[in-house]
Amino acid sequence: MNVKTFLSALALTLSAVTLGYAAPVKHAQGETNIDGVPQKIVVFDLAVVDTLDVLGVEIDGLPTGILPSYLQKYADSDIANIGTMFEPDYEAVAALEPDLIIVGGRSAPKYAELSRLAPTIDLTVDRTNFFASAKQNAVTLGEIFGKQAEAAKAVTALDASLAGLAASAENAGNVLVMITTGGRMSAHGPGSRFDVVFSDYGFKPAVDGLDTGTHGQAISNEFILETNPDWLFVVDRDAAIGREGVAASQMLDNELVNQTTAWQKNQVVYLDPVSWYLVGGGLTAMSISIDQIAEALAKN
Repeated sequence: MNVKTFLSALALTLSAVTLGYAAPVKHAQGETNIDGVPQKIVVFDLAVVDTLDVLGVEIDGLPTGILPSYLQKYADSDIANIGTMFEPDYEAVAALEPDLIIVGGRSAPKYAELSRLAPTIDLTVDRTNFFASAKQNAVTLGEIFGKQAEAAKAVTALDASLAGLAASAENAGNVLVMITTGGRMSAHGPGSRFDVVFSDYGFKPAVDGLDTGTHGQAISNEFILETNPDWLFVVDRDAAIGREGVAASQMLDNELVNQTTAWQKNQVVYLDPVSWYLVGGGLTAMSISIDQIAEALAKN
């Protein structure tokens, strides 16, 4: 390679680092061409908002809805309101003339309509390969916005935290993961929306064969006693969405659940509801989730 050719190749490499993608971006619904670093961005997924916040990428449009405390600054800013995750305000999105639209999870069904307005990618996390999928999303966003170093640093820290938790989980006993909402309870096992507890964190399920649908399997206090888990991991959906109702801690404090190993050993963990139910695969949410469970294990 002569000097002129080398300098030309170097210039192209530096341009790619500076301008980000100039090629198709693979995502949950195919591939999308992105030419250069997007300057105006609208986001319909809280996990992506979370990760972009860690990477230091500014956002121009967000849907209305509940935000975790660490993202509250977005509610207090002049970021444009673009509808909701389920019902985008297409006129508001079009008026912004975004360079990139990002959907995921609850907003993924609106991909086709939004992609008619601007380049759109779907960063829905694969629940059956949660941790790897969420990390890949962070890497993808780092590449798109020229934040590779920031993404790599965050992913490395997350890997270290996960390794520590998995080592502790190996001998911690079995776990029943459940959601409470509106006075009802449902359990979620391997292959469910909370598969990460088993496939990535390394906990043993307290019971096999649970319904893997989005809403899990309806359960009762009798079911919890019969299953008798070593640990109960509980997500209070009402607390996550700001709805009044019977708190999970109150619902579970009864004569049947009180007999379980989890209750008697003080091994009932009320998971951070916003991180688990609303944000999910964001870098900060995942860190909060891992740290909370690791701290609970360390106390027992």
